[in-house]
Amino acid sequence: MRIHRARTAAGCAFAVACLTGAGNAQTPPAGASGSVVVAKPTYTSIPMEITVNRPAAEVWKRIGKYCDVAEWLQIPTGCAITSGKDGEFGAVRTVGNGEVLVSKTELSYTYTQTPKEGQPYNLYHGTVDVRPLTATTSKIVYTLFFDNSMLPDDAARAADRARRTERFTQALQNMKILAEGGKLPPAPAGGGATAAGAPTR
Repeated sequence: MRIHRARTAAGCAFAVACLTGAGNAQTPPAGASGSVVVAKPTYTSIPMEITVNRPAAEVWKRIGKYCDVAEWLQIPTGCAITSGKDGEFGAVRTVGNGEVLVSKTELSYTYTQTPKEGQPYNLYHGTVDVRPLTATTSKIVYTLFFDNSMLPDDAARAADRARRTERFTQALQNMKILAEGGKLPPAPAGGGATAAGAPTR
């Protein structure tokens, strides 16, 4: 009886060791080729805002639908919901490499871009938020958040920040025009040719 128990215990221990070894063998080490994991991320954010001469609820009604991005960012290819429903958690829109709605309030939403196989994931998020100022005015706040550690140096990070700021400041100005009842001017040459996520990779 003791021999049988000892053999059973030894067999179980061997099986656990084999399973553990197999699990470890299937998990690539951090930083391995093709991994999306960034060993030492350096997170940064870019907050931008603009005042609008309309109540917050009216502004959000005009520019706050998830696929309104195609209009105010002037994306020639437009925007479509490929999964879920516009404005609901988990909705995926065809912008950049695909953007998922991960948070929302009555007058805001936050989206993130999905990882891309073989490329470091920069955890890119964007938040569009409309805040009341008075009964007749409000402000739109657009905040970008991402990891810029994969850029080679401070000069590259500064250039990247300037490019993003210019791109999304124009988006804010477009949102203001639309919310106040105006029509957008033609997109700058090449300026509307990329989606919201395209400049962030």
